[in-house]
Amino acid sequence: MQPNSQSKYITQILIHMGMGVLVFLFEPISKVYFIGALCYLTWQIIMGPKKDTTVNVFLACSYFVGAEVFFRMTKGGLSYEASKYLVIVFTVMGMFYKGISGKGYPYFMYLILLVPAIVVASITLTFNANFRTNVAFVLSGPVCLGIAALFCYDRKVSHKQILDMLLYMLLPLVTTTTYLFLYNPSIKDTLSGTASNAASSGGFGPNQVATVLGLGMSILVVRLFLQSPNLLLKFLNIGLLSAMSFRAIVTFSRGGIFAAIIVVGAFLWTLFFRSSLKQKNQILGSFVLLVVGIGITWMISSVQTYGLIDKRYANQDALGREKGDISTGRLDLFMEEVDGFLESPFLGIGASRTKNKRVEESGHHLPSHNEVGRLLAEHGFLGIIILMILSFTPLAYRGKNSRNLFFWAFLCFWFATINHSGMRIAAPSFIYALSLLNVTYEKRPLHRKQLKQSTY
Repeated sequence: MQPNSQSKYITQILIHMGMGVLVFLFEPISKVYFIGALCYLTWQIIMGPKKDTTVNVFLACSYFVGAEVFFRMTKGGLSYEASKYLVIVFTVMGMFYKGISGKGYPYFMYLILLVPAIVVASITLTFNANFRTNVAFVLSGPVCLGIAALFCYDRKVSHKQILDMLLYMLLPLVTTTTYLFLYNPSIKDTLSGTASNAASSGGFGPNQVATVLGLGMSILVVRLFLQSPNLLLKFLNIGLLSAMSFRAIVTFSRGGIFAAIIVVGAFLWTLFFRSSLKQKNQILGSFVLLVVGIGITWMISSVQTYGLIDKRYANQDALGREKGDISTGRLDLFMEEVDGFLESPFLGIGASRTKNKRVEESGHHLPSHNEVGRLLAEHGFLGIIILMILSFTPLAYRGKNSRNLFFWAFLCFWFATINHSGMRIAAPSFIYALSLLNVTYEKRPLHRKQLKQSTY
């Protein structure tokens, strides 16, 4: 990393930490932050150099993917689902300027296969359910994935541009982490057992907070291994990683942490086996630093929670008794969705009908936490075809183009997240689409010795 790039990175981190402080002191600033980011990034797409349009679209999407939960937490967004809709709008703008690959036709089919569930929902949803809101809530994530995948399929970007996208996702997550430390400086004062804790999650859903912080942890590991050429950057990134990991752990929501572990494992596995012997030694050195940093973070988390976090991950309650259901109710929700599939196996029970039935039967507004189960229940047999398209299309593309270093990490993030949190945030949709990119690598310049001119 060049000295100027290093200074720019540190400045960006400090500015985003400052945003966290400002929003904590005066929360309405969050709306100004949202509108400012929206205007700047849209301006960059429309008015920036034409050769940079593609990367500007990706950077705009990346920033709002990273900032989505922060804007929900601080009520800064123009609507609850604003970030998902913005990813759709930005990628449609990208298609308008740059077109799409005809080879991405499976995602056209995927989008068309989502439609019958809307028609079925118009029949099955009860009168007291808001049709537009409920259907938009469950389908905005899948539609976001389909549109983003169409834009990304076989689109050329450089390895450096992917690293820039990851940085744009990371920066608002630094703001989120700063805000969480100020919102809840003392974890000990808010402990209430081993269940997930909204008080330590900025007053917002622990599952979503842990998911995006897990994403931030994964990006910081990438920076630690690929963009930390000196001790200053190594310690800065390991410090940020420790702070973000601590805030993710003390939400007591395990899904985001497990997803981060899987993603980091996939990335390091790919990186290690694509590296030379000299690079492998450097990777091992950074890995030792990573293990030490995470180990210290876990010990601090354990002390700050009086050991409750250890019991949480051992599936115990506060008294040390083993809990009966390690999935915290998700398995029951999944089995209800399987029942929905069996009830109407061809076209399904309709978009959002699963949640609607739970409201009818128990009064609980419980959305699906598992996109696989929701697709089966609400889309029936068509849901199986949708899952096959989502699973096999990137694998088939990988068979022809294996240059994307982050392919498995991106695909693992999508799969792990939709199985513990569904598609309630834009991150799994957009990051899935990034696995379809055609990544290019800069060629190393050749340094040839100049031949001495003959003097005779």
